[in-house]
Amino acid sequence: MAFRKGVCWTILLIAGSLIPICSGQEAPAESPASPEKIPASDAPGPLTPGNHTRTLMMGKQKRTYLVHVPVGYDPTVPAPVVLALHGAAMNGSMMVWFSGLNKTSDAHGFVVVYPSGTGTGPFLAWNAGGFTGRMNEGRPDDVAFIGELLDELETLVSVDDQRVYACGMSNGGMMCYRLALELSERIAAIAPVAGTMAIAESELKRAVPVIHFHGTKDTIVPYGVPKGKSPPFMTLKGVDDTIQTWVRLNACQTDGVVDILSKEGDKTRVTRTTYPEGKEGAEVVLVAIEGGGHTWPGQQPPVGFIGKSAKNISANELIWEFFQKHPLR
Repeated sequence: MAFRKGVCWTILLIAGSLIPICSGQEAPAESPASPEKIPASDAPGPLTPGNHTRTLMMGKQKRTYLVHVPVGYDPTVPAPVVLALHGAAMNGSMMVWFSGLNKTSDAHGFVVVYPSGTGTGPFLAWNAGGFTGRMNEGRPDDVAFIGELLDELETLVSVDDQRVYACGMSNGGMMCYRLALELSERIAAIAPVAGTMAIAESELKRAVPVIHFHGTKDTIVPYGVPKGKSPPFMTLKGVDDTIQTWVRLNACQTDGVVDILSKEGDKTRVTRTTYPEGKEGAEVVLVAIEGGGHTWPGQQPPVGFIGKSAKNISANELIWEFFQKHPLR
C-alpha cells in the first residue's frame, strides 16, 4: 500500500510534465503561489549582485530563469555556478525559497540559477526522461535549454566553466541525472534530492560525481521501487538501483564507506555512504535520512503531507562541500 500511495503522488507531481504536449506554453516565472517577487532584468550587459529574471527563446517558446548573483561578486574573478532545478508542479521562483540556496550562495560566493521547466500555470516540470510510448511525444529538449542558458549566462556574469554544477528536487533531481548523462562536458557534478534516475542508462562521456539525498519514508518518489513496478507510462529506478548504476558508470569501488552524520540523541538518524575512487576522481555518495520524507534537508517543509525534513544536517552545505571537491576534469 505504501508503494501504491507513492506512485499516486508521483503521478500527481509529474502530471505537470504532461501539459507541454497540449499547450506548448510556459507559465510566467512568478506564479500566484510564489512568495517572492524578483524584478525582471532582460537588458543586455553584466549582472550585478542581487536577483534577476531572464527570458530565453527556444525556437518559438519563451523560457525563463532566475539568477542570484552573490553579495561580494567580483566580475574579474570567475565564479562557480549552481543550477537549482525545481520539482514538478513548481517553478524557479518557488525553488528559491524551497531550497534556501540564495543564503548559501552569498556565504560561499557562487552564482545560483533557477531555471523553470514547461507547463501551464504552476504545473511546470522537466523532461527528465523515462516516459514511454505516446507519453514521450512532443516533449521539450530541456538539455538543449540548459545548454543555451549556460551560453547566455557567460555573457552576463564571469563564469568558471570548470565549476558548473546541478542540483534539483524530485523531478528536478531526475533532470540532474539526465544532464549528467547528456551534458557531462559542462556539468562537473550533480546533487539530486528526492529524485531518482528516470532516463535510460547510456555510456558516459566523462565520469560525473554524484551526491544523492533521500528520505527513507518518501511516499512521493519512494526510496525503493521494486523492479517492474514503475508507473505504466514511465520507467523509474529506486534509490539503491540509481546509486549502483552510477557506481558502475563512474567505475567507483563497490564497497561503500558508511559514516553517521547525525549526533547521538538527534531525532533523525542520517547516514552517508561513499563509493570512492572512480574514474577521474569521481565518487558517488548517498545521504539517507531515516524517516525523512519528500523534503530538502535543513529546510522547513512547506506542507505536512510531503513528510519530515532533517533539521540536523544542511543539504545546501553538504552539496557545496561536495561540489568544491569536484571541478570538471
